[in-house]
Amino acid sequence: MRFRYLLPNFRIAIVGAGAIGLYYGGKLAHFGRDVHFLLRTDYEAVRKRGLRILSKTENIHIARVNIARSTEKIGPCDLVIVAVKTISNADLPPLLAPLLGEQTMILTLQNGLGNEEFLAQNFGAERILGGICFICLNRTEPGVIERFDYGRLTIGEFHGYPHPRLHDIAWEFKRCGIVCRVTADLALERWRKLVWNIPFNGLSVVAGVDTAAILADEGLSQLALELMGETIAIANACGHNLPTAIALEQIKQTRTMGDFKPSTLVDYLAGRPLEIEPIWGEPLRRGQAKGIEAPQLAKLYRKLTALDRAGRK
Repeated sequence: MRFRYLLPNFRIAIVGAGAIGLYYGGKLAHFGRDVHFLLRTDYEAVRKRGLRILSKTENIHIARVNIARSTEKIGPCDLVIVAVKTISNADLPPLLAPLLGEQTMILTLQNGLGNEEFLAQNFGAERILGGICFICLNRTEPGVIERFDYGRLTIGEFHGYPHPRLHDIAWEFKRCGIVCRVTADLALERWRKLVWNIPFNGLSVVAGVDTAAILADEGLSQLALELMGETIAIANACGHNLPTAIALEQIKQTRTMGDFKPSTLVDYLAGRPLEIEPIWGEPLRRGQAKGIEAPQLAKLYRKLTALDRAGRK
């Protein structure tokens, strides 16, 4: 399959209208790109009041937004951005099918491991791109996204080195005010984010606190460092070279976030199912397959699984 270069008017579908999908789709739409959102819960709010993105440096209001309740209403697109929670992956094959043309690309912005593999199995590896979002966002009310701190997007090919299409997409993101870079090693970047996600998303739920409280507590901050160390060890055993210094770098970055509530804590407090397997379960299993001891990760995985099951009941 050969993909043509993208133009500023290429057609984009956003599947997953949480904080990530609404933010990146909203930025693209604000700068005039042809963006179509699949909306269900927020449909009426966005139809009446539009989409708003708030932060210390921006106050964006998109009054007229292309929204639909079904992907059939949207139709084939050049690029599909997947931002649904991973617990909904089983719904994606029939959901994405109406959006796909011969040259449609699929960019997943989901957390954890295994998402590109799932999409490749169902739609073909040549279509699949992955993105890692390092950004502090919350959906504070229907159609309203608040950005609390720095943000950057890293995108890569599922297989092989970056093709021209990837640089084309990155350039469009940059033109729309999104800090974006291309990586030649998508898997490495996924592990880099897990070094943060595993401790801070996990501990925020089991302890019921935000990132600032984790860092302020001697026991929790030490546990966060231990979890980071275990994650780095597993990544290296799996062939992804991450230096141990990345843990302290990410701790330093986290201090700038203030009292930020990670997305898993937001989901837990709202009574929603948690993304346990791709963020904690799969890294743990890959470590075990390589003979890596990760006692703190195993304990955290068990606690989160128990809390998630109790919440579902």
